[in-house]
Amino acid sequence: MSKRIFIIYTGGTIGMVRSPQGYVAVSGLQKLIDEKIPPRLSMDMPDYDLFEYPDPIDSSNIRPPEWARIAKDISDRYDDYDGFVVLHGTDTMAYTASALSFLLRDLTKPVIVTGSQIPLSELRNDAQTNLVTAIELASSYRIPEVCLYFNGVLLRGNRSSKLLATGFEAFASPNYPHLADVGIYIELNQHALLPVPDKIRFELPDYNFAQVRVLSLYPGIEAEVIEAMTQTPCRALILRTYGVGNGPSLDKPFLKALEQAHKRGVVLTSLTQCTSGSVNLGSYAAGSELAKTGLLGGGDMTVEAAFAKLHHLCALGLSSDEIRTAISKPRAGEITAKKS
Repeated sequence: MSKRIFIIYTGGTIGMVRSPQGYVAVSGLQKLIDEKIPPRLSMDMPDYDLFEYPDPIDSSNIRPPEWARIAKDISDRYDDYDGFVVLHGTDTMAYTASALSFLLRDLTKPVIVTGSQIPLSELRNDAQTNLVTAIELASSYRIPEVCLYFNGVLLRGNRSSKLLATGFEAFASPNYPHLADVGIYIELNQHALLPVPDKIRFELPDYNFAQVRVLSLYPGIEAEVIEAMTQTPCRALILRTYGVGNGPSLDKPFLKALEQAHKRGVVLTSLTQCTSGSVNLGSYAAGSELAKTGLLGGGDMTVEAAFAKLHHLCALGLSSDEIRTAISKPRAGEITAKKS
């Protein structure tokens, strides 16, 4: 029996066309695919159904409710297809890939998120290769997780970040190896893949709220900024600290603002501002003082993964203490487990 793939087109550069205001997302991707992908290639492609959202958008307009929408569309069709491809804009692609990894927990089939830096409508583009390869990965390989494919590399979705604004090599996985490298051959890194689970554990809670906030430290940051960021309805704050988790440890009002937020039930999580590396709040006194306020280390998670994970944990209705316990434990391969 031939493989069947379900493709969701949410919008993004891959299906955009030129306009007086710049590139805009439009409907009609199937017609564009028929025009741009030669018959000699399409003949060898697996059967697929393309589901175009009636309101394709630039991914800079994607919000958490859209994550839940994509996850439900996959969940509703999960038994009918062998793999799934999500076409998405690059700006927030890593956020969506991260969120889907928590919503569609313990997958047994591939979900490949991809897009392009140049639209398929242009003569010279990266869209065709990314699309065709994503379809092949989704149909021909046993990859039991949400992935992000771009420009020859397959990454774990919740380990990926966009590092280049305009280059084809836009995405990287700073703290985790590639799941596959695509050249003449597709070479899977089997040791890096999640194991195939005994059963799926999809979690599709209501995502129609915003309770997670992100703040980067900068020299001279005021306590009032922390106070403002942690007011209701905020339930979790990601603090992007220096290095391995350092911050203004001599600023008493700043530390007090963090401590008061912690006492109000706000979950405080520290991530490094550096491109790669892990938070260890005990490495320096400047980090240890922050830890005394209730700030927790987020390990080597990306900002995108931590944001999506905290959002998901809040949506599940967990208490602040339960979220604090869960944040540092791997849920979908998003963080390196601490050695016992």
